[in-house]
Amino acid sequence: MPAKPLKRYLASPVTADLRGKMVLIGGPRQVGKTTLALSLLGAKTARHPGYLNWDDPTVRPRLLRGELPGNESIIVLDEIHKHPRWRNLVKGFYDTVGDQISFLITGSARLDYYRKGGDSLQGRYHYYRLHPFSLREMNKKPTQSDLELLMKFGGFPEPLLSPNARVWRRWQRERLSRVVYEDLRDLENVREIGLVELLVEALPDRVGAPLSIKSLREDLNVAHETVERWVSILENMYVCFRIPPYGAPKIRAVKKEKKLYLWDWSQVSDSGARFENLVACQLLKFCHFLEDTEGYAMELRFIRDTDRREVDFVVIRDKKPLFAVECKSGEKEVSAAIKYYKERTNIPEFFQVHLGSKDYRSPYARVLPFRTFSEELTLP
Repeated sequence: MPAKPLKRYLASPVTADLRGKMVLIGGPRQVGKTTLALSLLGAKTARHPGYLNWDDPTVRPRLLRGELPGNESIIVLDEIHKHPRWRNLVKGFYDTVGDQISFLITGSARLDYYRKGGDSLQGRYHYYRLHPFSLREMNKKPTQSDLELLMKFGGFPEPLLSPNARVWRRWQRERLSRVVYEDLRDLENVREIGLVELLVEALPDRVGAPLSIKSLREDLNVAHETVERWVSILENMYVCFRIPPYGAPKIRAVKKEKKLYLWDWSQVSDSGARFENLVACQLLKFCHFLEDTEGYAMELRFIRDTDRREVDFVVIRDKKPLFAVECKSGEKEVSAAIKYYKERTNIPEFFQVHLGSKDYRSPYARVLPFRTFSEELTLP
């Protein structure tokens, strides 16, 4: 991959949307939101006058007084969602000078969720979710080396662009510590911070399987509702995500179970689960990109019936399945579950992706390397 990929995949659509409305960008901590925002400002550092970070104690009072820098065509408001009435504040800026200045708001949480007691910005903005690097964003013709780097170091820019095990370990520890002890403190009323940290540490071993809140409740010795709330908070802060089952009418599908994945798949020690998590993130990125840029209603789900036959993922657009994907670390025969569901669902295309080199089509599915699948998916 290039040593320094300068342009992220959202740069062009965000630039186009800034001409008409505000743009909000959410995503995990250290995924590259600030770097993307500064690139749109044409700035190399955060000292640019158009970049205003709510965490900066010199910036906060000026924003609360309604002061904005002059002579700037784009203003970036970073982490401003930590202000309890941030929407009212931003609405005031936009309604006053929005015809002269473009506003880009970024934050390490779901900006569509943290609306704390403010006036709605409905109709004034477009919302994007920035994802870690995927294979195709690394390289339009991804190599085996690209895949190995992505599997080992994850898709976050700092460890990926400095592929060093020591850098990766320190970065990972520091990032999770800041999420738990800073972001959680700023955004949520959670007193048992130490238990949330234990929950974060427990999640990598549960990737790719239906998440049992009951099991976590017993491990942490807290109420079921408390664990559910904590997991939901971690989802809103882009630490993890869950996908629901797909209930086709001709199968006895499970209905309540949700599978868990992490935004940073490099946390997962088991190689098979890590590969599945990588694929989950690639497909979620595909879904979010189509949803955020084209307005489709996208869903990522999985298929599982009461007899435990399972296909890992189904991508759905406007309530209609587009394709299903099964992950296999080796070049194996087509999964029996794919054969079963091919005959009983209206899913038009099944893929079985793997880490090898074989590429062939069976009567039930196309079996192909994940590198080839990523390249043909065409979107980042």
